[in-house]
Amino acid sequence: MASPIELPWIEKYRPERLSDVIGQKEITSRLSNYVKNNTMPNLLFAGGAGIGKTSCAVALAKEFFGDSFSQNFLELNASNDRGIDVVRDTIKNFARTLAFNQGFKIIFLDESDALTFDAQQALRRTMERYSRTCRFILSANYSSKIIEPIQSRCVIFRFGQLSAKDIEERVGDVAKKEKVGIDESALKAIVYVCQGDMRKAINVLQASASVGEKITDKVIYEVSARARPEEIKEMMRLALSGKFLEARALLDKLIYEYGMSGEDVIVQMHRELVEMDENEVPGRTKIELIDKIGEYNFRMAEGANERVQLEALLAQFLKYKK
Repeated sequence: MASPIELPWIEKYRPERLSDVIGQKEITSRLSNYVKNNTMPNLLFAGGAGIGKTSCAVALAKEFFGDSFSQNFLELNASNDRGIDVVRDTIKNFARTLAFNQGFKIIFLDESDALTFDAQQALRRTMERYSRTCRFILSANYSSKIIEPIQSRCVIFRFGQLSAKDIEERVGDVAKKEKVGIDESALKAIVYVCQGDMRKAINVLQASASVGEKITDKVIYEVSARARPEEIKEMMRLALSGKFLEARALLDKLIYEYGMSGEDVIVQMHRELVEMDENEVPGRTKIELIDKIGEYNFRMAEGANERVQLEALLAQFLKYKK
């Protein structure tokens, strides 16, 4: 018989309760008080990707509803269901019916900053009209894209980036449960690659676990299509010392061997330039190079050839040769 299909690790280890959510203690404490008081206002969760917004929304609903969770909780992704018809039909039909064994239902609109302006205007009225039978939880990467009338109807929770310690603890715990060997350097590599995104961290861990029993930092960088920080710094050092051809050869390695996109390379260059020592790159030079990186990133975003722009950027570094 075929073995049963397992859930992705991000779903398998998604927190079931608010107390299980990592790195947002102040927010989960306030949400737990809503459960204790058996009431809640409309909520708006704002913050970057992979920091616990969806996990908090689902865990909150599970603590409110228990066994009647599936009857009283509706989750929609506004990236897909973003038009006014969804508000008029799906949301309104769910909101107008009475809750099952509970005082209210919960509608969770993930990535609600993708809703069209018309859909947000319709949602504003729906939130008012069905306030007795339904509560809304909206999550958004950019709260500024939510219209003011909706923001004023919600209590806003701003989620902060997860710390390196939080990610290391969670990834280490998942690796232990899955019986995957991972060394300290690999944990630090995951922290570097994911940049505070727990979802990305666990996905990288699962992808790396399929490569072999023991996970090293080399495997992490290969799986995530990222260069080691030292390689990016070395490429910039070569350019700053006037060795353009050597820097260009290292760029070839990043693009062709590691499969990095131009966007990946330029973002890592920006990140590592900021971290470089003042003795290597003086403050004034660093500021001017960051300005150049921003200019060439814009050119690529506008459709310019990535390879040509990256080589031109390295050529700009030569102007600051010591």
